[in-house]
Amino acid sequence: MVEAPRRPDTLVKHSPAPSSRARPKPDGLPKIVVIGGGTGSFNVLSGLKGYPCSLTAVVAMTDSGGSSGRLRDEFGHLPPGDVRQCLLALSPDDHAGMVLRQLFNYRFNRGNGLDGHSFGNLFLTALTEVTGSTEAAIQEMGRLLGIKGQVLPVTLTNTNLFARLRNGVIIEGETNIDRRTVHQDVPIDYVYLQPKAFVSPVTAKAIEEADAIVIGPGDLYTSILANLAVEGVSEAIVQSRGKRIYVCNIMTKPGESDGFKASDFIREINTYLGAEGKLDCALVNTQSLDARVVERYAAEHAAPVIFDRDACHGLASTVLGAPLASVGNFVRHDPPRLANAILKLL
Repeated sequence: MVEAPRRPDTLVKHSPAPSSRARPKPDGLPKIVVIGGGTGSFNVLSGLKGYPCSLTAVVAMTDSGGSSGRLRDEFGHLPPGDVRQCLLALSPDDHAGMVLRQLFNYRFNRGNGLDGHSFGNLFLTALTEVTGSTEAAIQEMGRLLGIKGQVLPVTLTNTNLFARLRNGVIIEGETNIDRRTVHQDVPIDYVYLQPKAFVSPVTAKAIEEADAIVIGPGDLYTSILANLAVEGVSEAIVQSRGKRIYVCNIMTKPGESDGFKASDFIREINTYLGAEGKLDCALVNTQSLDARVVERYAAEHAAPVIFDRDACHGLASTVLGAPLASVGNFVRHDPPRLANAILKLL
């Protein structure tokens, strides 16, 4: 294996051309780019789509497990799972939209070769075969669903995510990092991509023209930093005049962010943005969680993220605490509350 690159904060990055941090006057609707993947992006997009804004979801392309991983291995396409979730988040909330959402989220639990696959992943794979490209397939599925906004892959490079642990061990593959079975108590030092991946020009343009760039929430290393590890993404974020907003996770993730406080999450995001890229704002949940819910998560080695306000000072221009949680079977960000908090920052 090629030797792992150094941690991002030791790399020399080219400084971007100077640009004013003053907000541009948007022509029409404010342009908001949401960077991440999975359930986190789904909740942000679900909340924001009810407001007058132009939405773009930028999605990580390193998923290597489950249905997405199997289809990626068998067809050689980019993984469809996170793309599917973002497309469905932007679909209408009318009856037809709800039925289509159920259909595309449907996961087969039997059938030779079908067991474990979601219908939406199969549909996107078939569309990629028909249209000849991932980009065209995403656009066509968006038209069929009548989505509000657009979904863009962060890169078109077929790449894999690697994590270097603090003991020097290298773990290959997003799913192996996400559900680690070896060296579980050793923290992640940093993540990187092999082969090196480059941001899609369309995606870079959308980021640079944004009025706001919302990073997160989501699994820190496998969803969020998997995007920022793509060459050109951090540079596009830094060069954009849009407000850089990070939404901190509500719960820690075993094997990724054990023991992390809010300041630890924010500090890692800043590291991957580079020396020029301090966040404009960080949103942190302050809502107390039911003791029974906390106990249930503790059994899975997860805990609520502590808002260490003093330690967060200086890591972002503004650090805002607010009640953002929605508690059901899982602890998630509440889409309306989160959308309101983001829009207030604009």
